Amino acid sequence: MMADNPEAKRNATRMAMKLVRVVIAALIMAACAAAQTDCSAGNGDLDTSSPKDMTPEQIIQKFAAQETKVKEARTHYSFRQDVLVQTLSDNTVDGQFHEVATVSYDDKGKRTELVTYAEQSTLRGVQLSEEDMEDIRTFMPLILTTEELPQYNLTYAGQQHVDDLDTYLFHIVPKKLEKNKRYFDGKVWVDNRDFEIVKVCGKSVPDAPKGKKGTQELRPTFVSYRQLVDGNWFPAYARVDDTLHFRAQSVHVRETLKLTGYKRTATVTKP
Repeated sequence: MMADNPEAKRNATRMAMKLVRVVIAALIMAACAAAQTDCSAGNGDLDTSSPKDMTPEQIIQKFAAQETKVKEARTHYSFRQDVLVQTLSDNTVDGQFHEVATVSYDDKGKRTELVTYAEQSTLRGVQLSEEDMEDIRTFMPLILTTEELPQYNLTYAGQQHVDDLDTYLFHIVPKKLEKNKRYFDGKVWVDNRDFEIVKVCGKSVPDAPKGKKGTQELRPTFVSYRQLVDGNWFPAYARVDDTLHFRAQSVHVRETLKLTGYKRTATVTKP
């Protein structure tokens, strides 16, 4: 999300074919500046002792292998994607973007979206770019596969009870930031029986202190959860309640992402 810049807006208008990034210009009250996504909801006490029967590295390799299977299995399903983005002034919604789409995959695993509902955006001074929507598609429903694992440093933090599950907690940071690429920075909770991610909290990085048009680009912190579908933990729900602190102002943002109605569309071939 990017702070407002009038010249950038004029340029974006003249270049109608070019997607622009989120531009936020709403002023909020000081009370809203305290808004922060709650990563601790549903968490029990953290046990920092070493895991039994296997090393943290073995857990990492095992859950990454399971996540690879989850990502492949998900391509055999269609589901409903409901995205709601709001800006707030003194806890009152002053604008929003709402879109519902049906997501499916072809026989080569290529993702397609059919928009079934789209409100006229009332976001005050805000526009959503394709990059912002890609963050919603990729990072909020994070699936960390064996292929992606080498991009990150993972640190074992302990064992924690999350809702009705016993989990291993890992901190994740990118090893390096390459130009024109985005990464996840945050935490993941891994079920200690299925070795699949069941909860994620963090954000996509890097932020851009100053964009091409002289504007800041900041990303909110999100928390997301999985649900069990036919034996796989699929992304199901994510939320944001965060304040983005730009140079000129702070902006209170709320987002919800609901992924529901998973329906198998093809037979998964098992080895």
